[in-house]
Amino acid sequence: MLERLDVPVVAAPMAGGASTPELVAEVGRAGGLGFLAGGYLTADALAGQLKAVRALGDAPFGVNLFVPGPKSTADVGRYRERVRAQSPVEPGEPRWDDDAYAAKLELVMAMRAPVVSFTFGLPDAGDVARLHAAGATAVATVTTPAEARQAAQVGVDALCVQGADAGGHRGTLADDGVSPGGGELFGVLAALRLVRAAVDLPLVAAGGLVHGADVAAVVTAGAVAAQLGTAFLACPEAGTHPAHRQALADGTRRTALTRAFSGRPARSLVNRFVAENTADAPAAYPDVHYVTKPVRATGDPELMALWAGQTYPLLRSAPAAELVARLHAEARAAVAAASERFAPS
Repeated sequence: MLERLDVPVVAAPMAGGASTPELVAEVGRAGGLGFLAGGYLTADALAGQLKAVRALGDAPFGVNLFVPGPKSTADVGRYRERVRAQSPVEPGEPRWDDDAYAAKLELVMAMRAPVVSFTFGLPDAGDVARLHAAGATAVATVTTPAEARQAAQVGVDALCVQGADAGGHRGTLADDGVSPGGGELFGVLAALRLVRAAVDLPLVAAGGLVHGADVAAVVTAGAVAAQLGTAFLACPEAGTHPAHRQALADGTRRTALTRAFSGRPARSLVNRFVAENTADAPAAYPDVHYVTKPVRATGDPELMALWAGQTYPLLRSAPAAELVARLHAEARAAVAAASERFAPS
């Protein structure tokens, strides 16, 4: 399916409210592929979003699920006290859960979601076989060639190759708890080329892509499509918080990888919370996510998770379908210009 998109543009799943049924439907209507973000939702809430997307049109779409990892042994209580001293509201209590993974997996199969992708881990081979039986395309998110080889072994149909330039959470299969990015960092082109040499699967490239020329670049480098997240945050159909929209539009903050908000590496605009807590945040997901959830909900841009890719100052505010059409036209122009540049003299 990914190889047959009319426009090789995928709207990334953005958990926490940014990905909406309206955004997904409009991207699909324009010839791309939109993704619902199943992370943090209950199974019932995800079912409601699946029904809403189908009510808005018949274009294919995807659903992303967070794969639960092991319980952390880190001291999250000390971090909670640190956050408490900085926050105007009481932090949440740290806890581990599996994000209702099993229930959501059953749901997407029962409701026959066309594409199902996985982040933070891999489905087992049996579940991939069940997805295939339900008619779904299975996609794994990877950040390194080693992760790509692991994903290929469970039988997924395609890989989303995420570069370290991407906004939001890193899609690493495990967090080493040492390096700030949760492992070796590759930019999107380096990751794409290395993974393409390691496995023979269709690849979707993600990370800092905001312009049609970026789409053309990753497709010519071996991807079947480009996945963009930050580029869609300014669309009116996105559920982006107003303070987040304003920070993106301002364009003056730098970005950094941090565990401060969730306990897993993620790229955010640097605000006071990131600056003060990145060095002390433990590798403990989702425990830290639950600690900071009430703090993030204050709406204070200095306390919120302002997810953004490294190229965020270049994003354009436009309706989603218009943005997809613009990306397509820009990509075609970039390919034409490159063809002329490489034409025999």
